[in-house]
Amino acid sequence: MPARVTHVEEQAVRAPGRLLVCATPIGNLGDVTLRVLDALRDADVIEAEDTRVTRKLLSRFEIHTSLEPYHAKNLERRTPELVQRIAGGARVALVSDAGTPGVSDPGAHLVDACLDAGLPVDVLPGASAIVTALVASGLPTAAFFFGGFLPRKPGDRRRSLERLGDLDATLIFYEAPSRAGATASSLAEAFPGRRAAMARELTKLHEEVVRSDTEGLAVELAGRELKGEVVLLVGPPGARLAALVDEAAIGRRVQALVEGGASRRDAARVAAAEFGVPRNVAYAIAVRSGSTGTGEP
Repeated sequence: MPARVTHVEEQAVRAPGRLLVCATPIGNLGDVTLRVLDALRDADVIEAEDTRVTRKLLSRFEIHTSLEPYHAKNLERRTPELVQRIAGGARVALVSDAGTPGVSDPGAHLVDACLDAGLPVDVLPGASAIVTALVASGLPTAAFFFGGFLPRKPGDRRRSLERLGDLDATLIFYEAPSRAGATASSLAEAFPGRRAAMARELTKLHEEVVRSDTEGLAVELAGRELKGEVVLLVGPPGARLAALVDEAAIGRRVQALVEGGASRRDAARVAAAEFGVPRNVAYAIAVRSGSTGTGEP
């Protein structure tokens, strides 16, 4: 006697619907994987955080799949609709503006809804700003903590950082370019002396990675007008750049140059070259030591 096919099994045979979580490039479009391109071509629809951004990727690789918006402002309305479509057999590709959907973006809502409904979710890996910035920073990689975006209000941000003070891991945060300077200052206050880095425009033409300590990084970013998404990193408690730098000697050298007529910025540049440290580190030491050059406070 043949085995009885249940209604659930019957549905599974008829409905190969699934959510395809597709990681897209964080900058350079050449970083997209072949598997993601195939998924985008084969999907019934692509749900994009910003259709204008995703359309550039699709145009580059001549993909003509239907494109729809799925973002923070419409996810409450659209999520039940998409779950129903997937349950009915649709293959839905989910993309964010850059990187893997679900990491500090609204895609996590749809992923959770599909998992709660017992629907298949396939995650297709790709470029990652978190890992790229971590390796480029030169900070310890054995253990790291990703904190997403820190709170905007200084008090809330300070309390969030205080809770991470003893964590033996490199700390990684996303930040908007307009708030990077303020957040770097909070990091310097919470984690004085630790090694730190800022990475932005990763994989793009104007990629920049600044490596320093937290105080030096705060000085470097103060007043700068940055472009592109920013990643800020702080080394674990044992990763102190100060332990590798003779601050007293650098301070004395800067002071001597200043007394000889150099500006504090120029003196810091000379000292940085002589002691083999980043210029912003030497400048931060100059600020702490109170060295004042011609025309500078």
